[in-house]
Amino acid sequence: MKYTDLGFTTASVVGIGISNIPLIGWLTERGVKVTARDVKPREQLEPAATRLEENGVRIICGEAYLDGITDEAIFRAPGIRYDKPQFRTAVERGAKLTSEMELFFELCPATIIGVTGSDGKTTTTTIISKLIEAQYGKVYVGGNIGGPLLPRIEEMTENDWAVVELSSFQLHTMRRSPHIAVITNISPNHLDYHIDMLEYIGAKRNIFRHQRPGDRVVLNYKNDITRDLGRDIGDGAQLTYFQNENGVFERDGVICYHDAKRGDVEVLRESDILLPGHHNIENYMAAIGAVWGIVDIERITELARTFGGVEHRLELIREKDGVRYYNSSIDSSPTRTIAALSAFAPRQPQERNIIVLCGGYDKHIPFEPLGEPLCRAAKAVVLTGATAPKIKIALTKCDAYKSIPPKLYEDAVFDRAVKKACSLALPGDIVLLSPACASFGAFKNFEERGRHFKDLINAL
Repeated sequence: MKYTDLGFTTASVVGIGISNIPLIGWLTERGVKVTARDVKPREQLEPAATRLEENGVRIICGEAYLDGITDEAIFRAPGIRYDKPQFRTAVERGAKLTSEMELFFELCPATIIGVTGSDGKTTTTTIISKLIEAQYGKVYVGGNIGGPLLPRIEEMTENDWAVVELSSFQLHTMRRSPHIAVITNISPNHLDYHIDMLEYIGAKRNIFRHQRPGDRVVLNYKNDITRDLGRDIGDGAQLTYFQNENGVFERDGVICYHDAKRGDVEVLRESDILLPGHHNIENYMAAIGAVWGIVDIERITELARTFGGVEHRLELIREKDGVRYYNSSIDSSPTRTIAALSAFAPRQPQERNIIVLCGGYDKHIPFEPLGEPLCRAAKAVVLTGATAPKIKIALTKCDAYKSIPPKLYEDAVFDRAVKKACSLALPGDIVLLSPACASFGAFKNFEERGRHFKDLINAL
């Protein structure tokens, strides 16, 4: 089926970025007259801006990029808030404010599995997608990972599966929910974008808010916020908690599922999971809750034994002179870094062997919870970026620092900080990039940061 009657003939696409350029192409192919808008100056958008103009797209750049919107539809990039005054004015005039992902949800004929959370959502999304692919031979993966799904929508049928990772930015204005919704956990994050924690939680809640009878919700029972969200599940939707004996749980080193008909079913031995760290056991529990009754148990075991993880997530770069170097650039919040540290946590403080690199862009989230885990797991901490002073305060003021302080170093320049961390490592040690912060400023995104780190390590 080719989607041509979209209900609008003119559209403003706000944000000329990775997801929106394919969206612009998809719209223009269907006869929509598109205006592309971006706050960046024209020269920073080349050569993309010229190519778009050659295809009949109008370009508006600079500080006044949102002025004078008269189009019937407005597609905002995920990082642009919905409540800008220019958007409100356009909506009052009758415009439809939406996004690439929202339009995909409206049109998609496939069964959608959606995953969100403050931590673990990419790994959980990848595990689920690989399980679906192993069982059914094909899967569409998108959202925060993979490519934009809207340009592929005409390939999809009602017999297909789409697995999407969804950020709070994407979920903020969602009016539809996936058939199977997973929230891995919720902790303070993106408070530089959201007004407050309540708004952030509300955005996450949208992943199941519009579900229908027969749909499924998978929530983390041991996370206070997601456990409480279970009270908001709509009538007829199936709620499964993981880390709970009435859902998916651990028993004697085995992940089990409490099935209403079969009782407690042993699904996966934790020793079969190739990925390190208890947080990855939790990721598998979340995935099992999502695919129970859809994927065979044997497929789950096969994947666990062979899946080595996603790039930038506790990714082993190399071992040199007895030192192991790990890239976990995805760790853009304290809770992610705490989970990464737990994967290598020593039994005794005197056994600490981690040199960890932390710091980056300030998202205005608290670092106090990070202090004690750093003290207990790291023999040395090298701080860099804008948040270095805040992390230093959190570290030096925690109670554990008085008895088991790690060595502490600071360098504002990322490359020099990496060099310092490497110089501290002895045979048997681990050098871990786990920033606990976003990368903006020094790097465009966490991928660029992680790849640059890998280049530095591979050049040793």
